[in-house]
Amino acid sequence: MKKRPKAIDGTLRKSFLRVPEVIRECSGINIFGKRIKSLVFSTDLAIIKNVNADAVMAVYPFTPQPIITQSIIMASDIPVIAGVGGGLTKGMRSVLLGTNAELQGAIGVVVNAPTSNGVVRALSDTLDIPVVVTIVNDQTNIEERIEAGATIFNVSASADTPRIVAKIRKDYPDFPIIATGGPTEESIRKTIEAGANAITWTPPSVSELFKDVMTKYRNNVEAPH
Repeated sequence: MKKRPKAIDGTLRKSFLRVPEVIRECSGINIFGKRIKSLVFSTDLAIIKNVNADAVMAVYPFTPQPIITQSIIMASDIPVIAGVGGGLTKGMRSVLLGTNAELQGAIGVVVNAPTSNGVVRALSDTLDIPVVVTIVNDQTNIEERIEAGATIFNVSASADTPRIVAKIRKDYPDFPIIATGGPTEESIRKTIEAGANAITWTPPSVSELFKDVMTKYRNNVEAPH
């Protein structure tokens, strides 16, 4: 094995967020020639600009708005998978949001678990980017989702995620799966071993990160810039 050169870091970038190293054990999902193993689950531009994830999973609990998607894509220097609803936002509106996201440069769109197969099919027929369908429990008819045009599954089932990933992987050995990894390296590795190809990672919030910085400032200790 060839020896890798030493890592390069700037003085002002030492506070960059790093995704857990264990995620590199994923096989990754190849989308338009880019191999994606880690996705940061965030819509915070400050986080997105200061994390070493391979891509962004931009989903939030409100009706998707094109201006939000546009802002994230413009600010991000890594690919963005944009949320287009499926729960509160349904039907043709989700398809229009998906079209808008593709034209703005999103590398994929993700829909929520309640999204009907009809909407998944309409998105698949309309878009030339992957349609990522979220799975939250084992009640989902996986075969129908695939027939409707799902390109990738996004398994987000809390502690039950590894079991559901393993169940999908058993029946569909080659189907791309993104999954939440949980809070520890052990839980992430368990999800990878279950068959996940890529892992979404939830970073600490800006307010949580600021606590450490402010504590160092109060104690007159140099904090990251």
